[in-house]
Amino acid sequence: MRIISFCHYLQGPAAMQYLADMGAEIIKVEPPNGAFERHWAGADHARIGGVSAFFLCANRNVRSLALDLKRPESREVIMRLIESSHVLAENFRPGTLDRLGLGYEAVKARKPDIIYASASGFGAAGPYAQRPGQDLLIQAMSGLAAIGATDGRPVPVGSSVVDQHGAALFALAISGAYSKLLANGKGTKVESTLLNAAIDLQTESIVTYYASGAGRDRIKRDSHLGSWYHSAPYGIYRVKDGYIALSLNELSVLGAALDSPDVLAAADRNAYEDRDAIAGLVARAIGERDLADLSQAFDSKGVWYAQVEDYDDVLHNPQLRVNGGLEIVNVNGVEVTLAGHPVTYDGKRPGFRSFALKPGADTRPILQDAGFAPCELERLLRDGIVFAPAEASE
Repeated sequence: MRIISFCHYLQGPAAMQYLADMGAEIIKVEPPNGAFERHWAGADHARIGGVSAFFLCANRNVRSLALDLKRPESREVIMRLIESSHVLAENFRPGTLDRLGLGYEAVKARKPDIIYASASGFGAAGPYAQRPGQDLLIQAMSGLAAIGATDGRPVPVGSSVVDQHGAALFALAISGAYSKLLANGKGTKVESTLLNAAIDLQTESIVTYYASGAGRDRIKRDSHLGSWYHSAPYGIYRVKDGYIALSLNELSVLGAALDSPDVLAAADRNAYEDRDAIAGLVARAIGERDLADLSQAFDSKGVWYAQVEDYDDVLHNPQLRVNGGLEIVNVNGVEVTLAGHPVTYDGKRPGFRSFALKPGADTRPILQDAGFAPCELERLLRDGIVFAPAEASE
């Protein structure tokens, strides 16, 4: 599968990275000075090996074509590339590519079986279509921040979970459309939104909420409790030397493991209706124990639990090391830790191949592969239609 990608920020590039890992050829179309994620990063613009951490998180195994979309001549370059591709993927605000002459109808007229895949914050129509589709804003709008509250004050998730889930759904949709293309030769117009991704991310919570008729007052709960719809003791509790998460556990089993008469006595109570009081009992019973002691007691009784780990701990998580969840690669002579591809295929995980560390790093080979004659390529470079770094042309 070959994809011409007009994707930037996180949702689109992360989707392209999933597909690139699996073997798709992704041609990332960038402005001459590079896509947004080359120039911005969190943590006061974190860089490693001179490269933005934001770029490194979602542009693995992707090729780069630098091109000035404001020049009318660039449209024909893109159209020629589209003719030999299966997918155009983009996550601009709705209407942006139409203004550049690369909207769905124009592209379909040139290549009738194109898969035209658009990802946006809210979709192409509706009152919010032109609003910025940013992760935190979507968390606020979708109810995700509200359900994290224990005292009524909304709490955002501490990472860009909506962007990442939106990326996974976008990649899934493109894969489905490609299967259709292989089966019957027909293209598809794919549309994915962050708002819908945020709703999908909360499927269990949302369905349970509307089915139970619980009402918003049920969201408020003891601060230890991890969700509004689980029974106690489901949540996170402080112990002498850290924190521990308790999952779905019968209070009789947990009480026996803690050797706590109070928790054992609570086994006869409704663990949802009395969740706050029960959480308090568990917190008191567990608070003076240490992790090693609890682990031994819980393992002996089959309690579902986990130590709360931070990112420094995650580096040493033995299961994650077996699973290959983190990958160390070299970027400009410096080792960088990346989140690896999350799935294995026939027991193997797709590995790192390359980063296009400079905009247009692959401009020349991409256009040569597409049939551009050497004189055409040199003219496009000379006239400032396409761009390539000096070392990429040597």
